[in-house]
Amino acid sequence: MRTSPRAHARVALAAGAGLTLALLVPGAAGAATGTPNVPTDLYNAYQPCATDPNAPLVVAGRGSGVTVEGIPSHTSPSAYYLTEQFRYWPVADPTQIATVERTWSTPGYEATAELPGLVDGSTYAWQARTVDPSNGAASDWTASCYVLADDTFPSQAPTVVSPNYPEDQASQGGAPIHLELGSNGVSDIVGFQYSWDGVFSVSGADIGEHGIPHYNDPFADPKWAVRADTLGGTASVDLMPRSPSWIQDLYVRSVDRAMNPSPTYHYRIRIKADAPKITALSNAPYGKPVTFKFTPDPGVQAASPVVSYSITRFGSQDPVVLPAESSGVATTTLALAPGETMMVSSLSANGWTSQRNWWRDETDSTTTVTSAQFPANTSSAAVPGTFHFAPKTEASQIASYTYAFGWSDQPTTVPAGKHGELDVAWTPPYSGWYYLVVHATTKDGVQLADTYYWFGVN
Repeated sequence: MRTSPRAHARVALAAGAGLTLALLVPGAAGAATGTPNVPTDLYNAYQPCATDPNAPLVVAGRGSGVTVEGIPSHTSPSAYYLTEQFRYWPVADPTQIATVERTWSTPGYEATAELPGLVDGSTYAWQARTVDPSNGAASDWTASCYVLADDTFPSQAPTVVSPNYPEDQASQGGAPIHLELGSNGVSDIVGFQYSWDGVFSVSGADIGEHGIPHYNDPFADPKWAVRADTLGGTASVDLMPRSPSWIQDLYVRSVDRAMNPSPTYHYRIRIKADAPKITALSNAPYGKPVTFKFTPDPGVQAASPVVSYSITRFGSQDPVVLPAESSGVATTTLALAPGETMMVSSLSANGWTSQRNWWRDETDSTTTVTSAQFPANTSSAAVPGTFHFAPKTEASQIASYTYAFGWSDQPTTVPAGKHGELDVAWTPPYSGWYYLVVHATTKDGVQLADTYYWFGVN
């Protein structure tokens, strides 16, 4: 568990005179002298003890019960282990006292126990004291802490409305998604949680020095939760989608004072196409740099100026970030291999990430293969023949051809002729079907696309 740097006041909630806690250095087992101290730093469900019976801490008491804890100590440095006892009872019937304890507790550190059997809707008081197991001596009980057990889940999902992204309607992207959330008639709702994948954050605590818990406010991060304006009230929040997509699924639920969740409301947002436009400003031979212009979607630019573009090339996990001009336009020069794909999205000043646009080099860089003796996809007589290789375009850039007559053959590389073409003489070694694979390589060392040529020999 993480150690919380937050300082905590260490106040003894003694039912009587206040006692100052001295953290003890462990000594020999047992305590020959001295007396147990009243426990300090009382927490329940990892939250500070509530001492007002009219304002109990509302907790879920289901399962193993409510976690309670306090720090035991002793006036004798030789007290190595102590027992911390907890007693609790329903406020409506103080005679129904039950006791649980934590043995082998370390002096100066939180000792925990569970209060089982809490009845839904009932308020309980609990106290703690320190017992010296070596002689049975016990401290006074602490002042009472109060908890209200709430195991009833909210019966209704929250209401969810967005004025700028109406549910399941195509809307212009670029602005934060403004949501108005309501408790839908459930009176004890304290806030709302939301998620883009249906997985919600869970309340917890960091454990600091001496085992003292620091409860994490479940509504601290507005990216995941927001507190209602009043108990059973409403809340509003502005959200950005987690990832660019034309369909965004948002899951929203409300929570009550015990953090019991309501049924989940699924709110679907449809966003019109808002990817940037990609324009090639120049043409270049295979593998040579090409200048590209990126122009933002007008609606995205109007909502918040585009400040950069994210460019991801096929086979790369790390995008390149290209700053935009004040107009939102950006230009860059890239050398794309034949058939290579890149994805481009824009980022606005307000944090909006657009959908992606795709650019693929559609230049046909395969080799044209012809043979008078062995036409493609036919079976011919076993005679010596010739295969003619020619590029689709840019013949002057072709340096060589690499070919093989079957997967098991070792590829052969032969320089191209003056016009970027090549004739290969070949005599079939046996009858059957052959699978010719050939590709050209440019003078700049760029390997072009493979061509597959089937033919048969009788």
